Amino acid sequence: MRSGTNCTITSGKEYSWTLESLLQAKLLKDHGWLCTAAMVLGIVLRAAARCISVSAACRDLAKGPSDQAVMTALNDGLPRTLSVLERRLNDALTGPLPRRLRRRKWQVAIDWHLSPYYGLPHQSRNELYYGKPRQGTTKFHAYATACIVTYGRRYTLALTWVQRHESMVAVLRRLWARIGEIGLKIRRLLLDRAFFNVPVVEFLQQQNLPFLMPVVFRGRAPKKGRKLTGLRWIRRQPAGWYPHTMKNGKRQVTLSVCVGYRRHRNPKHGKQRRQKLLFAAWRVYGSSVEIRELYRKRFDIESTYRQMRQNAAAGGLATTRLRRLCWQ
Repeated sequence: MRSGTNCTITSGKEYSWTLESLLQAKLLKDHGWLCTAAMVLGIVLRAAARCISVSAACRDLAKGPSDQAVMTALNDGLPRTLSVLERRLNDALTGPLPRRLRRRKWQVAIDWHLSPYYGLPHQSRNELYYGKPRQGTTKFHAYATACIVTYGRRYTLALTWVQRHESMVAVLRRLWARIGEIGLKIRRLLLDRAFFNVPVVEFLQQQNLPFLMPVVFRGRAPKKGRKLTGLRWIRRQPAGWYPHTMKNGKRQVTLSVCVGYRRHRNPKHGKQRRQKLLFAAWRVYGSSVEIRELYRKRFDIESTYRQMRQNAAAGGLATTRLRRLCWQ
């Protein structure tokens, strides 16, 4: 009998599964008799796994192609249009999706990620997302991803590229459509704080999607001596649930705000601190401690971007060229 508890996954098996998924998604074309799709993707995976550059990965192979040949194969073999590239990447992510994931409802974490960019647009300014100054620039490559987060594990379901001036509702609609194509059922959404606005909340309520996200304070604080209202009044209240109405012009939505606390140790002087947390929720219930622990599960999605940055730093020139290829 097969054991349901003892399971060993080797690096060779993981490499084979990843390479097979990328080949089935037709992410890359063959470029000559030596730079086949399997060979080029294998070199890229080797560079990512070992945190080295593509040139170093080519030098490790005795009879492999040169680094310039691999770069040329990537330049000529990747899809030319962004829509095709995004669709094939999503197919590679969800191609081996187990059937058991479609039998029940899951918690899905959605994240909004901005990657700082310091160069010029490749063809159009619409390739870049412009925002508040961060890490010395106002230009970013913006992405949105949806992941299953459960039992300390994550499974990326969909990703999409965010263009300039594109609304968050349009991005959520794209991710929602992709999850619908997979046939996955959503129990609740754990959203990033960037989605805390009236249009997003209105869209989620129209789609009947329960959600949980941190509260963001916008606008100037009232002058000293004036009565606090809205979220600033709720922040002064003890732990519990409070109703709140968000307004944006003539549009308004009603949701619940959960006030909770967390204790953490200050790394500078080692003393414990007590921090107040506010979460906006709709059709999500529980005590303040349960809500805090529920949202903590969403932080697993941040590991994906941390690993991406590690590989990007190791890839050097190869990562820069691959990123520019994505916007052709």
